[in-house]
Amino acid sequence: MSLTTFSTDSRVQNMFEILLDDEMEKDKREKAANNLIVLSREDAGAERIFQNNGVQLLLNMIETGKPEMILAAVRTLSGMCTGHKARAMAIIHMVGIDKICSIMAVDNEEIALATCNLFQCINDSLTGGDNREYGKEEALVLAILLSLLEMVASKKVSGHGRDQALNLLSKNVPRKDKKERDNSRALFTIDNGLKKILKVCGQVPELPDQLPLTDNTQLIASVLLNKIYDDLKCDPERTNFREISKIDPNNMDKTIHAINAISGLLQGPFDVGNALVGHQGIMEMMVALCGSEREVDQMVAVEALIHSSSKMSRASFIITNGVSLLKDIYKKTKNERIKIRALVGLCKLGSAGGDDYSLRQFAEGSTEKLAKQCRKWLCNPQIDTKTRNWAIEGLAYLTNDADVKDDFVEDEPAMKAMFELAKSKDKTVLYSVACTLVNCTNCYEKKEIIPELVQLAKFSKQHVPEQHPKDKKDFIERRVKRLLKAGVTSALAVMVKADNAILTDQTKELLSRVFLALSEDPKDRGIIVAQGGGKALIPLALEGTEAGKVKASHALAKIASISNPEIAFPGERVYEVVRPLVNLLQTDRDGMQNYEALRSLTNLSGFSEKLRVKIVKEHALPEIENYMFEEHDQIRQAATECMCNLVSCKEVRTNESTYGNDKLKLMVLLCGEEDEDLQRAAAGGLAMLTAAQKKLCTKMTKVTTQWLEILQRLCLSTDPRIQHRGLVVVYNMLSSDDSELVKKLIESEMLEILSVIGKAEDNPKRQDPIDVARTCLVKAMELGLIKPFSSPS
Repeated sequence: MSLTTFSTDSRVQNMFEILLDDEMEKDKREKAANNLIVLSREDAGAERIFQNNGVQLLLNMIETGKPEMILAAVRTLSGMCTGHKARAMAIIHMVGIDKICSIMAVDNEEIALATCNLFQCINDSLTGGDNREYGKEEALVLAILLSLLEMVASKKVSGHGRDQALNLLSKNVPRKDKKERDNSRALFTIDNGLKKILKVCGQVPELPDQLPLTDNTQLIASVLLNKIYDDLKCDPERTNFREISKIDPNNMDKTIHAINAISGLLQGPFDVGNALVGHQGIMEMMVALCGSEREVDQMVAVEALIHSSSKMSRASFIITNGVSLLKDIYKKTKNERIKIRALVGLCKLGSAGGDDYSLRQFAEGSTEKLAKQCRKWLCNPQIDTKTRNWAIEGLAYLTNDADVKDDFVEDEPAMKAMFELAKSKDKTVLYSVACTLVNCTNCYEKKEIIPELVQLAKFSKQHVPEQHPKDKKDFIERRVKRLLKAGVTSALAVMVKADNAILTDQTKELLSRVFLALSEDPKDRGIIVAQGGGKALIPLALEGTEAGKVKASHALAKIASISNPEIAFPGERVYEVVRPLVNLLQTDRDGMQNYEALRSLTNLSGFSEKLRVKIVKEHALPEIENYMFEEHDQIRQAATECMCNLVSCKEVRTNESTYGNDKLKLMVLLCGEEDEDLQRAAAGGLAMLTAAQKKLCTKMTKVTTQWLEILQRLCLSTDPRIQHRGLVVVYNMLSSDDSELVKKLIESEMLEILSVIGKAEDNPKRQDPIDVARTCLVKAMELGLIKPFSSPS
C-alpha cells in the first residue's frame, strides 16, 4: 500500500514541478498538464492531488497568467469537484468564488468555457445526492448565483465571460422539472439581478463606453429572461417581474438603451415586452428615434419595431402604426444598414398571412422584389455580418411565399452565403436560418383539410386557405435537391453543435423537421451521411421537444435503414442510435415510423452481436414480436426480418420465455405465407431457433397441425434461399433427440423431396440447398432409417 501511495504522490509532485518550471520544454509541460487533468477525473487521483497541497499549486499555475496553464488548472479543479460534495466545498473556500469569477472574466473563449464547466461541476456536486444537510450548500449556491449576477453587468468582464455567466444562470436558475414546487432561485435572481440582465439587453455596441459583449451575448440574455419568466408560478410573481422591467419614458438620455432593453424582452418573454410597447410614451419614443439624425438611434428603433411585430395576433397596433413608418425610413435613408432593417420589418409585416396564398399583405410581385433585395445584401461580403444576418431574418419571413422560396433555391450563391453565416461564430442567426429552411422544404406542421368542411366554409362565405401551385410535391422535391447540392447538411451539422442557451428546443425541432424532409428520398441519404448528417441527428433525437425528438428519430431511421452503420455513425455513436429507434416502435407512433424503425433495427441487428445485445437491452423484443402479429403486410415482414436477425443473438436464442406457444406458432405459420420475403425471414428465424434449442423441434409440431405441409412447401420453394432455410430446419429435426419425430419425417414425402434435391447435379446457384439435402440423407443413414443405395450384383 505504501509503495503505491508513494508512487502516486511522487507523480503528483513531479507533474507540478514540471508545470511550474519555466525552463522546462513546452511539450513536457503539455504532457504533464494532460496527465494531471486525467488523474483528477479518478476519485483516488483527485484525493491525492488534494492531499498534496494541490489546490495551492493549481492557484500558482493560474497566477502565471499563461492561458495554457490556466486552462490545465481549471480543468483539473473541475475533475476534483465532480461528484464529491465535501471536496467541492473545500475547493470553493480555498480558491474563492470571486477568484473563479475573475478567471471566467478573462477575454479568452476557451478559459471562459472551462471555468463555466468548473462552476457547473461545483453546482452539481453541491445540489446533487444527499439533501439532508442542505443549509450550507444552498447558501453557497446562492453566493455563486450572486457573484454570477455581479459579473453579468460588470465592465471588467469580457464578452466571453459574460456569455458563460449568463449560460450558467440559464442552466441552474429555472427548475429542472415544473413539478418541483421550489422556484426560489428564480425569485432570488429577479430580486438581485433582473435589472442587470436588462442592462445587458439595453447595451448598444455602436456607442462608446458599453459593456464588452460578443455577437451572442444579448440573445443569450433574452433566452435567460424567458426561462426565468417561464419559471414563475403565479400572477403576483409575474407582476413583480413586470414592475422591475418598467421604463421611465421621461428620461430621454437613456431612451436608446430603454428601447434596446424592450427589444431584448420582446425576444425573450414577449408578453412583458409587448405590454411595455403599449405603455404611454414608448411608441412616441420609437417614432422620435426613427426620425433622429444619428444612424444608431434609427437602427435601435427599427429593430425594436421588428421585434414587436413578432406575434401577429398581438401586433395589430404595430401593423397600423408601423408599416407607414418603416416605408418612410426605407425610402428616405441612404444608409444600407438601416435600409435592410426597415426592409425586414416590412417583410415581417408582409408575411402575416403565412403560406396562405390569398392572404397576401402586399401587392403581387412586391414580395419577390423585397426578397431579391435581401438576397443581394446577403451575398455582399462588404456589408457587416450583423446586417447580413438581418437579410436572412427577412428571408425567414418572405419564404412563406412559394415564389420567393423557389427563387431562393435557384440562387446558389445566396444559399451558400446563408450556410456560411450559419457556420460562423455569431449564432444569433440560427433561428432565422432554421425557419428559412423549414419554409423551403415545406416541413412545417400542416392541418389536415377535410373536403366537406371546405365546401361548408365556402357555402357560409368563410375564408378558406389556398395552396400556392409551387407548394405542390414535385416543386418541394426539386427544392430539397437544390438545397442538398448547395451543402445544407454540413451547415446543419455545425448548427447542431451550438451552445444550448441559443440552440433552444424550438430551434432543434425546426432542424429535425428539415432533416426529415431532406432524407425523404433514399437516393439523397448518401449525401446526408457523407456531410455528417447521421452524427448530427443523434443529439436532436435525444433532447428537445417531443415532436422534435420523434422527427429526428424518424430521419435517423430512414438513414439507418439503408446505410452502413459504421460509416453513418462512426465509433461508439452507433449504440446511441438504438434507443431513439426503439422509441419509434411505440404503438402511438404512425405506421410509417414503425415500419422505418423496424427496417433500421433489422439493418443494425445484421451488423454485429454487440448491436444485437444493445437492441435487446433497450427492451425492443416485445415491441418487435407485437408487430409480427400486425395485419399490415410490410410492417409484419419488417418485424419478422428483424426478429430473424435478433434470433442469432445468444440472449434471445437461449431465453426460455422468447418462444411461447403463440410466438412459435406464428413463426411457423409465417413460413407458409405467399410473400417470399416474409417467408424467407420467418424460415431463417425458425432455422436458427431449432438449431439453438433442440426441444423446439418437437414443440413446433405440437403448436400447429400444418407444420409438415409448411415445411415441405419451404423445401420445394423455387427460391434457393427459402429452400436452404427449410432444409436446415429438417436437418435440425433429424438431429433432435425425438425419435418419433425423426421417424415421422422420413416416412412422409420429405424423404422423396430430400432425395430429389440431393441427387441433383452440382449447381453454383443452388449449391447451398443441395449440400444441406445431402447432409440430411447422410444423417438419416447414420440413424439407420434409410439404407445406402447399392447396385445389384
